[in-house]
Parts: sequence; C-alpha cells; structure tokens
Amino acid sequence: MATRLMEPSDVFLNHRSTDTKRTVATHLYNNLRKHGINPFLDEKNMKPGDKLFEKINNGIMECKIGVAVFSPRYCESYFCLHELALLTALKKKVIPIFCDVNPSQLRVVNDAKWSKEERRRFRWALDEAKYTVGLTFNSSKGNLSEFVTNASEIIIGSMIELENEEEMKDIHLPILV
Repeated sequence: MATRLMEPSDVFLNHRSTDTKRTVATHLYNNLRKHGINPFLDEKNMKPGDKLFEKINNGIMECKIGVAVFSPRYCESYFCLHELALLTALKKKVIPIFCDVNPSQLRVVNDAKWSKEERRRFRWALDEAKYTVGLTFNSSKGNLSEFVTNASEIIIGSMIELENEEEMKDIHLPILV
C-alpha cells in the first residue's frame, strides 16, 4: 500500500483552539481550501501517532505565510507562543488577526514552567506581531462569513505578492556596462 505524502502547507494557522477553533480558524481553513490554498490547521493536518512538535515545526518551516489569530487567552498557550516565535524567527510573513482582543491587551504571562529565554523569545515575537498591520474581528458585532471572506482574499493576495517577489529574484537581468 502506497503512503500519501502531505503537500507542504501554504499557510500556517496559529490560534488558541479553545477560543477560535469553531469560529475564525476552521472557517478560514475551509475558505482557503476552497480557493486552492493548502493551509495547516492542527486538527485537520495531524493524526494519531504524529509527533506534536515535529509536525507543527515542519508545518511552520514549509509554509509561506503565517496567520496568527489572537484571542483573549492566546498568550496563556505555550504552543501558540512557540508557533508565533518560530514563524517570526524564520522571518515568515505573519498576518495578525485580532479576534475579540486589542493588540495592547496581549502580554506574555510569567508562567513558572517557561524558562526566562522562552519568555524573552515569546515577548519578542508577540511585539513583532502587535506592531504589524493586521485585521480585527469583534464576534459580538461582526459578520463572521464576511470577515473570513475578506481575510481569505488578503491572505491569497499576500501569497501572490510573495510568489511575484520570488519570481523577480529568479530573473537574471543583463548587466549593462
């Protein structure tokens, strides 16, 4: 029996499951798939037996763009912050979505289980994302379907821009003397 290899993900969806899995994250995943984009979402891309960090880290390394869906409890999650820090360290383009939270409310908690170095890395990545132009969604006032459609268009546009930049790097222009 031949094993089917997973294609590399185009977009890594970084989010706090308990806050956004049933709303923004899953709808964004489904909408991107409809448009031929291969997103990474933990519950869709991981299966029993997968090594957690290995699978997540590979998804991040392979992706072209990260989408960080910030929510009120996002910063309590080691995994969320680890993923964001890795996306940032690898210099991936990150599109922030502030879902029911303002950027100024996002702070790394002083969890005793996290090393001083981890907290430093997490703060650095969070600051990078907080000072990046992002999208805002207020679930009590906004239309989720409309928001996901708009966010998908922005993500797809960003992917096209990145592909165009890569193509331009590959063009060899003659040197005029």
